[in-house]
Amino acid sequence: MDEREIIREMYRKYWRYMIAKDADGLRSLMAKDYCLLHMTGVKQPAEVFLKGLLDGTFNYYSADHDGIEVKIDGDRATMIGKSRVSAAVYGARRSTWRLRGDFTLRKEQGIWRFTSSRASTY
Repeated sequence: MDEREIIREMYRKYWRYMIAKDADGLRSLMAKDYCLLHMTGVKQPAEVFLKGLLDGTFNYYSADHDGIEVKIDGDRATMIGKSRVSAAVYGARRSTWRLRGDFTLRKEQGIWRFTSSRASTY
């Protein structure tokens, strides 16, 4: 598998882990300094976001991917994933969102890790 496909598969795993509420799986994809910027503008380090996932603040049911673009520059990369996601967050009812995730990655000891993501719609 080439480097771009490894990163694309990470994105697919990211959503599988989100749907399964698999915090350990998600941690395995994230650098220690990972931070998420929500559409609302709220910035959360990994552990705060994972707490919200596990306590039901964030509920994800499915994700169908429309595109995953990857650019690599040495041991850094960017990825834009576009997915139609069924979710219920912050107590709202379940809806389908066209979510765009802008991710940054860093290669650490030969393994790609997400360092940040920013959610928006498309």
